[in-house]
Amino acid sequence: MKKSDIKKLTRDQALKDIEKFKKDLFNFRFQKINGQIKSPSKISETKKNIARLKTLIVRKDA
Repeated sequence: MKKSDIKKLTRDQALKDIEKFKKDLFNFRFQKINGQIKSPSKISETKKNIARLKTLIVRKDA
C-alpha cells in the first residue's frame, strides 16, 4: 500500500485492513516454514503495511 492510499482511509477501513494483513502474515509464515513462499519480501512488506496503518490510527485519534 502506498502512503497516499493509506492517508485516504478512515479509521474503520484501516482496522479492517490491519486484520487482513495479519491473516496474510500468518499465512506467509506457514508458507515460509514449508518452503512454499515465492517472495520472502512479502513478509517484511506486510509488516510495514501493518505498522503504517497503526500509525494512521494513532494520528487520527489524536
